[in-house]
Amino acid sequence: MSTSGPAGPPAPGVPVCYRHAGREAHIRCQRCERPICPDCMRDAAVGFQCPTCIAEGARTTRQAQGAYGGARSANPALTSFVLIGTNLAVWLAIVVTGWSQSPLLGRLAISARGICESVSDPASYWRGVESAASCAMVGGGDGSWVPGVADGAYWQLVTSMFTHEQVWHIGANMLSLYVLGPQLEAALGRLRFVALYLLSGLSGSVAVYWLSGTEGYTLGASTAIFGLFGAFAVIVHKVGSDLRSIGGLLLVNVVITFLPGLSISWQGHLGGLVGGVVVTAALIYAPRGPRRAVVQGCLLFAFTALLALAVIARSAALA
Repeated sequence: MSTSGPAGPPAPGVPVCYRHAGREAHIRCQRCERPICPDCMRDAAVGFQCPTCIAEGARTTRQAQGAYGGARSANPALTSFVLIGTNLAVWLAIVVTGWSQSPLLGRLAISARGICESVSDPASYWRGVESAASCAMVGGGDGSWVPGVADGAYWQLVTSMFTHEQVWHIGANMLSLYVLGPQLEAALGRLRFVALYLLSGLSGSVAVYWLSGTEGYTLGASTAIFGLFGAFAVIVHKVGSDLRSIGGLLLVNVVITFLPGLSISWQGHLGGLVGGVVVTAALIYAPRGPRRAVVQGCLLFAFTALLALAVIARSAALA
C-alpha cells in the first residue's frame, strides 16, 4: 500500500474553480462558462452546470401553466377532499349536538328573518315573532332569538353551504363533489376552483335569500354543487366535448330537485347553477395574455360585488 502527501497548489496558468481558488478546474459550466471543480459539477441536460446557475434556474423556472391561467394543481383531488372533510366535520357536529334538534342548524343555515325558537324544544319555533325582545317574552320566557340574514347574520350565506342534516343529503352532495371536483380543479387550477366553489355557493345562497320565503331555513352544499355542474357544462362546450360522462349524476340531481316531499330548494340549485356558469365563463373566456389573471380577478370581483349589492337590497326590503 502506498501513500501520497497532499496535492500542491495549481501550476501557473492552470484554470481554478471559481468557488474553490485552490483547486484545478478543467470543466466549464455550460451556462456561465466559469471553471468548476468536480465538487461543483452538477449534471445538466447537456454537460455540467455550476451550483449558482442551478439555483438560479430553479428560481426562474415557471410552474406548468393551466389551460386557463394559473399553475396546474399537483394533486387536483386535494381541495375536494378538504371540502368533503369540512362538510363531514360540520355534519358530525350537528349530529352530536342533537341532530334534527341541534342549535347549530338555525345558526349555520340560511334564515331570511330571525327565528324565535323554543329553548326546551329547538325543533319548534314561534311564528310571527319578529324581534329578540318579543321572543324573550313568549312561552313563559322559553323563547331564544336566532338572528337571520336580514338581522345581520350574513355569515349564514356561506356557512349554509357546509351544513347538512339528513344522511342522504350530505351523501349525494359529497358524491357529486368527489366526482366533479378533481376534474374541474385539473382544468382550472386550485385557486380558480376554490373561487368557483365559493362563489357558486354564495350565488345560490343569494337566490335563496331573494326567492324563498322568510319562514324556516335552507341549508346544504347543493348550491355549490350545482355550480360545479354549470362549470362542467361550460368547459365541455368550450372544448367541444359532451356531458355524457356526468349525465347520469346530473340527471339524478335534477330529478331530486323536483321530487315531492323532500323540501329541496330549487332556488338554491338555480342560483348555484347560474353562478357556476358565470364564474367559469369569466375564467375560460378571459383574453389570453400577460394580464389574463388581472382580467379574471376583476370579473370575479365584479360578480362578488353584484351579489353583495343583491344582499343589501334584499335586507333593506325586509327591514
